Amino acid sequence: MKQILEFLPIVLFFGAYQMDGETLTAGAWSHTFDGLFSATAVLMIATTAVWLIMLTITQRNDKRLMWMMVAVVAFGTATLVLRDQRFIQWKPTVFNWVLAALFFGSQFVGKKTLLERLAGQQLVLSVVIWKRLNVLWVTNFVTVGALNLYVAYQYEEAFF
Repeated sequence: MKQILEFLPIVLFFGAYQMDGETLTAGAWSHTFDGLFSATAVLMIATTAVWLIMLTITQRNDKRLMWMMVAVVAFGTATLVLRDQRFIQWKPTVFNWVLAALFFGSQFVGKKTLLERLAGQQLVLSVVIWKRLNVLWVTNFVTVGALNLYVAYQYEEAFF
């Protein structure tokens, strides 16, 4: 259920994005969708709602989800206030690179890597394997962040 809830803001984002130019009316309220900007507002609301729902259901703060919500709201607000799509396009890159830095730094602070602290209860592995897996996660986060920038700057928004 957690994975479905976490995926919901992305689905709603793309749904709102596809409604560009359409008007939604409910009683006296009316909204005309404005492409990426309306989709960004939907993403901000949905991400915050998912974090609050998970907080209510589990009675504990999922820090990864909380920081994702903080990043979405911060970059989304900058996108909407400044009317500049680059902020929301940079959010995945910044988030992934911050995670890469945290995972990388964890190799030098404390006895366990961040990955071992997160998954050590479920897996029993040697220190060498934990460090290799940690490096793979760092590589993944750096690569995904770089690919996001490549797509953001090499393709027009209309391509999607």
